[in-house]
Amino acid sequence: MKNGWLNKLGLSLLLVLFGSFGAKAQLQEVDILNAPVDVSKDFVDYNNTFYFADELVDFDSKTGKGTVKYLRHDYQTRQAFNNMLMKPVPVEANEFPATEYEISPELPFEVQFVSDRTVRIKMASGRQFHKKKESLMLIDGVAPNHPELWKYSKIEGGHSYSNQNGRVEILTKPWHVKLYDETGKLLTSTLHLTDVENTYTPVLPFSYVRRNSDYSRSMAAAFSLEPGEKIFGLGESFTQFNKRGQKVVLWVDDANGVQNETMYKPIPFYMSSRGYGVFMHTSSPITVDFGKYFNAANNMMLGDDVADLFFFLGEPKDILDEYTNLTGKAEMPPLWSFGFWMSRITYFSEKEGREIASNLRKYKIPSDVIHFDTGWFDVDWRNNYEFAADRFEDPVDMMKDMKEDGFHVSLWQLPYFTPENTLFDEIVEQGLVVKDRKGNIPYEDAVLDFSNPETVDWYQGKLKHLFDQGVGVFKVDFGEAAPATGLYHSGRTGFYEHNLYPLRYNKVVAELTKKEKGYSLIWARSTWAGSQRYPLHWGGDAATTNTAMSATLRGGLSLGLSGFSFWSHDVGGFVTAAPEDLYRRWTPFGMLSSHVRSHGEPPTEPWLYNESFLKAFRKADNMRYELMPYIYAQAKESSEQGLPMMRALFVEFPDDPGSWLIDDQYLFGSDMLVAPLFEETTEREVYLPSGKWIDYQSGKVYESGWHTIKAGEIPIIALVKDGSVIPHIKLAQSTQDMDWKNIQLKVFASDNTNAASGKVFLPEATKAESIKVSKRGNSFEVLENPLKGQTTFKIEWKK
Repeated sequence: MKNGWLNKLGLSLLLVLFGSFGAKAQLQEVDILNAPVDVSKDFVDYNNTFYFADELVDFDSKTGKGTVKYLRHDYQTRQAFNNMLMKPVPVEANEFPATEYEISPELPFEVQFVSDRTVRIKMASGRQFHKKKESLMLIDGVAPNHPELWKYSKIEGGHSYSNQNGRVEILTKPWHVKLYDETGKLLTSTLHLTDVENTYTPVLPFSYVRRNSDYSRSMAAAFSLEPGEKIFGLGESFTQFNKRGQKVVLWVDDANGVQNETMYKPIPFYMSSRGYGVFMHTSSPITVDFGKYFNAANNMMLGDDVADLFFFLGEPKDILDEYTNLTGKAEMPPLWSFGFWMSRITYFSEKEGREIASNLRKYKIPSDVIHFDTGWFDVDWRNNYEFAADRFEDPVDMMKDMKEDGFHVSLWQLPYFTPENTLFDEIVEQGLVVKDRKGNIPYEDAVLDFSNPETVDWYQGKLKHLFDQGVGVFKVDFGEAAPATGLYHSGRTGFYEHNLYPLRYNKVVAELTKKEKGYSLIWARSTWAGSQRYPLHWGGDAATTNTAMSATLRGGLSLGLSGFSFWSHDVGGFVTAAPEDLYRRWTPFGMLSSHVRSHGEPPTEPWLYNESFLKAFRKADNMRYELMPYIYAQAKESSEQGLPMMRALFVEFPDDPGSWLIDDQYLFGSDMLVAPLFEETTEREVYLPSGKWIDYQSGKVYESGWHTIKAGEIPIIALVKDGSVIPHIKLAQSTQDMDWKNIQLKVFASDNTNAASGKVFLPEATKAESIKVSKRGNSFEVLENPLKGQTTFKIEWKK
């Protein structure tokens, strides 16, 4: 049964049965560098031993601690009419001496209550001898425990904890943890072997695997999926929006685009349409099968030897609020960051940068940031933190002049150093890089080890010098290739540090920026859970195609459902020069995102196309700058509540079944609905949630449901929720020139609507203020101005 050839044959058949993971992951079988680690194959390997959670042996209701017995199993095959089946069967111990090792281990189980909506389940597959450290993923390093928020009661066959938001049941034998909402509806339950006895399909229950190759262990947290249940989140995922029926590998990867299943920004968090969310608190590789193999089973296969799971109960807004209370909410970025970022790959000189700044003002393209990408060093891509002296005569003077003209400078850099880099020997000799098992470096390139405090000091010193020269923000590029087999200063291998690397990287730059500049701002590509604390992130290297544009939106929506408030993308795509029509349609999509940057292969500057394109680009950009009070207020609200600026329809309309099906539209803040044009057309089908909606450009009123809507002069469809006040400001060429003492309130209200409301957040304020207006005859007027003395309002009714 366990001969090598038979095992390989069985594993191959199982890989076909369980599904493949795309070209790059398939190549992992031949061990290419940095291929995503898919731990699921360990859970179908006949060589391994499996332990199924079976019985709650003991439990202390006051502490929430107990032990669970696990029963030992192996997979065996059985042939039935030329069909080879696999099935788990109980087995005896295989250790010697038999007196020293448990056949059916009894291992720790614990339930904690972080808040009145958040339940933590902790399991371990063996004793833990490592020193416990604060978690970088949790905002305070540790999670609170408030058992007083849940009422305990003994029930037949087990234990129950409940409050106004739901109930948790812990059943003794067979062991189950069941979660219910406030109405008593079952949300999800752990799977026991007895739950899947009524099918011929072998389904893995809640268990752990012991690899017979090295005796390491990994948990499989198997939970039920119910009919019609939908799953969303998991980071910036570009595959189908609803993850039900998919198998997702969570391993930080240079995805090389936005149209495959690997991710720059995987996040071990998801939410269900049934009213719960799950945070898998680990940095190990994770593979989650959301009913792909067996449609009633959600199998969270964790590389970790413990399962530390947080469950959040409620509607999407509740879940996001709870998750970000735990892992952190995004800091509010500075006002200028919401302006337009002009970039390409790359500007090579001070002369070129000054010309770009001059042309932005000459052609009246409102803008606040000029980004220098890979070419500001002596050698393109060779990051040494120094401007090329022969091409940047006086970078300090250049940045000073740009700042006076309303431009902040962004600089590209990365944490990898090629052997030709003048800093290579220094960082290797000082031990600032990730090592291999011999004490060398694992790659050709040296990779900064951000788990080493000395590395952090060295690196931040380099960036501080550039901040002192006048740099406004750093592009935190790459970060996906931390060596998986490397040894880190933290004492852990890349098995745990690889996914954590982007969080360390984001944190180091953001905290220095906050210290030196007074604001928290980066422009980053890679993430892990907790990275949302350090805005902002952009969507990677999109192709210049319609399909890449639509995949970009799906990725942004998924990231927004993973706790990230702020996100951007390369307008027009990145990989080649953007076709004019695509760039024309992509531009307003970018302008109606939380942040906006044109970047990629030249030409990206709008004046390098033609006069018609330039005018279209300017109109879309003007729209954004006039909308800045709305954008800024919505950003403030989003950062405080853990909500995405670009949000899926069901976040605001969870009771509208149609809202859960839409992945090519979004809400921009709470009041505007946006439907980009993903093809060369002037109209498209748009789904409108409950209520009335008013076209932002034409003023036409629509009822809820499906409509074919024509785009306006700006090639995008944008509608405003009936009864909304959208604050505008007089057009300026940069945010520093905006007149916040005079705000125009545009009231979007149908004829039968007598009141409307919105939010205004002034640059020097600490909170967003609610503005309410009431109809008086043929106009609206402000009932009370909470910003009296700070700004005046002019009202326009957009009928």
